[in-house]
Amino acid sequence: MHPELDNRIRVFRAEHRMSQSDLAEAIGVSRKTISTIEVGKFVPSTIIALKIAEYFDTTVEEVFSLIKNEAETA
Repeated sequence: MHPELDNRIRVFRAEHRMSQSDLAEAIGVSRKTISTIEVGKFVPSTIIALKIAEYFDTTVEEVFSLIKNEAETA
């Protein structure tokens, strides 16, 4: 997972009973793009993040969140 960004894409896909390929096709990216975003190896562009949120009829903040390290919370 990327050290600063968390996402709930897998949760949203499961709720909608869809595969990575289904989501990728719906928003116009490759399945590998969805996969690498889900596991945190790739930080999506603003456009991709907005497309994912729009597809699931939610906000970007519901799909993606920043991970705060302990130094920031202390």
